[in-house]
Amino acid sequence: MVMTRRQLMKAIDDTRVKNAIEEAEDQTSGEIMVSVAPFFWGSVEKAARLAFVRLGVTRTQARNGVLFFIVPSRKKFVVIGDQGIHEKVGQDFWNDVASHLSRHFRSGDFTEGLIHGIAEVGRQLAAHFPYNRSTDVNELSDDVDFGGTR
Repeated sequence: MVMTRRQLMKAIDDTRVKNAIEEAEDQTSGEIMVSVAPFFWGSVEKAARLAFVRLGVTRTQARNGVLFFIVPSRKKFVVIGDQGIHEKVGQDFWNDVASHLSRHFRSGDFTEGLIHGIAEVGRQLAAHFPYNRSTDVNELSDDVDFGGTR
């Protein structure tokens, strides 16, 4: 099923997701981004890695950015943590986040899945990269990206 941009935006409540990102980032110097892609053929993992670079997640000072890359029409997603956070939490953490997201996504509840996933990632970022009001800068946009594979 090919989803239009409007359908993509209806599948995910971008205001609630943005609020979840802001709430999580209030506890950490880490950065969280969400990108929602239209239907496309090809590797979701490869598209996620391209979006990771396109959105600048690799350019955070502490290499502590995380991207949730969602393709609702294919019911697929990828969660990627940059080097700084990945070294702290390991692959098992990402597998656990993916498992929780999968439960929500299977039922089509993308927004709730993202909110819970963002909160969990935020807790781990806060544990390893705590927020410092005097030095923290919001390095990446908190808006949901609907650019997908560009």
